[in-house]
Parts: sequence; C-alpha cells; structure tokens
Amino acid sequence: MISVYNIKPKFQQLLKPLLGALYKGGVTANHLTIAAIALSAGLGICLWYVQVMPAALLIVPAGLLLRMALNALDGMMARTYSMQSKLGEVLNELGDVVSDLFIYLPFIKITGAGLYPVFAFVLLGIINEFAGVMGKVLGGERRYEGPMGKSDRALLAGALCLACWFWPGMSAHIDKVFYLAIVLLIISTFTRIKRSIVS
Repeated sequence: MISVYNIKPKFQQLLKPLLGALYKGGVTANHLTIAAIALSAGLGICLWYVQVMPAALLIVPAGLLLRMALNALDGMMARTYSMQSKLGEVLNELGDVVSDLFIYLPFIKITGAGLYPVFAFVLLGIINEFAGVMGKVLGGERRYEGPMGKSDRALLAGALCLACWFWPGMSAHIDKVFYLAIVLLIISTFTRIKRSIVS
C-alpha cells in the first residue's frame, strides 16, 4: 500500500548529519521521544485556539514536520548508539498515541469539522497503531503498512491546515476528508492484522 512511511529511509538520510551533533551534545533517544510528545501537546494547544489564533493553521504543519523528524531521529539514535531499552520502546509506542490525541482531537475546533468524524479518526488511529504493535507481540515485526499510518495521518493533518488557511471554503469539505481517511484507516488496520497473523 502507498504510504509516506515508504520514503522514511531517504528522510533519515537527510537527518544523519544532525544525529551526530545531537549525540555529541548529550541528547538521548528518550529525550527526543519526550520532546516529540511535548511538541505535540503544544501543537494541540495552538489548534485548540485556532478561532482566536488563525496562524495555528500555519504553525501546525511546520510542527508536524518537526515531529516527524524527532520521531525518525529517536529510532536512529537508539539503533546507532545502542540506546534501545524497554522504557524507550514504551515511550515510543505510547508517546505516538498520546501525541496523536494531542494533535488530532483539537481539529473539532476548526469550522466545519464535526465531532464524530474527528473522534472516529482518532479512535481508529489508536486501533491502527495497536494493530501494528500486534505484529511484534505475535513474534514477528512491528507493522507499519498504510494507507493512513502515522506519517500519512500527519501529512493529512498538515495538508488540511494549509488548505483551510489558503482556501477558507475548504471547511465545507473537511468532514468528507475525514470520512475518506477513516475508510483508509480501516483498510490499513486489516492489512496490518492480516500480515501479523500470516508472518
């Protein structure tokens, strides 16, 4: 399935020079994971107040790109400098889910976004990540198949914010986008479950 996750190796390659600098500065993989969670909380607060701070529609996409970089860097640092730990794995998996809650629930504050499609999108995103972890629980590998994996959801959220900023009429269609994303999430989740079972 098509997914932003497929370009992750190239994205990581671009971040390699930064990785060494962070390590020399005493930054650990867990520090980066925690920073990503804190950043997500900040982005969620910005989006919650979007009606009084419309610039949040520009801040959130930039923040999501930074969050993707932090998420890539924490894994790279853990592998490169032997920082893997059980605590790190817990922080990574739970941190992603908590970060998604921080960022995506405030979309209900954007004019035109209904509570139910946004809530369903968030809930299915959590289930999707759980389905990914099940691959490892069942003795295989962590599943990342899309469409609408973690990176895809971040891209969608950023694109929606930009669309609402540059095209105010987008608010009339935002629920349709979430419903489409919900369908893709269901497909992704079943794909992950199937591959977890047969692998």
